[in-house]
Amino acid sequence: MSLGIRISGRVGRPVAEVFDAVVNPKKLSSYFTTIGGASAPLVKGTTVTWWKDAPVEVVELVPESSIVLRWDGGTGEDKTTYKTLVEMNFKPLEDGGTLVTIAETGWREDDAGRRGTYLNCEGWTQMLCCMKAFVEYGINLREGMFLSEMKGEPASAPDV
Repeated sequence: MSLGIRISGRVGRPVAEVFDAVVNPKKLSSYFTTIGGASAPLVKGTTVTWWKDAPVEVVELVPESSIVLRWDGGTGEDKTTYKTLVEMNFKPLEDGGTLVTIAETGWREDDAGRRGTYLNCEGWTQMLCCMKAFVEYGINLREGMFLSEMKGEPASAPDV
């Protein structure tokens, strides 16, 4: 068995606009991958870089519906690295908004894996909140939020 997380929230814009805010590197870099940015659009079968050093494999992409990514989950207690699977789903709502659900699975059941799930649950929640602010109001909530970004380093959650 592996550990996983799932978060969701409503963004008050049509699916096409919300989906584009993730696949379009200029938009994604405006609210999420702020330091270093996203290197390219998300296209099935490609690997893009988020921030300065986070390779993201695009496993599946169904326009205006879902994105499946694989990326480094961390290093287990046995010192081997492994990848986790991220699934983003975009569902149109009757009111014209979009329900975005993000699930990440595949962490190992050890202290490092538990820590990874906690940190990435925080990170994906921040991403979704920042996406909502950017897509609905053009506001970048991440700018200046992390001390590491102020020093020119990739964004990361503080050690707990």
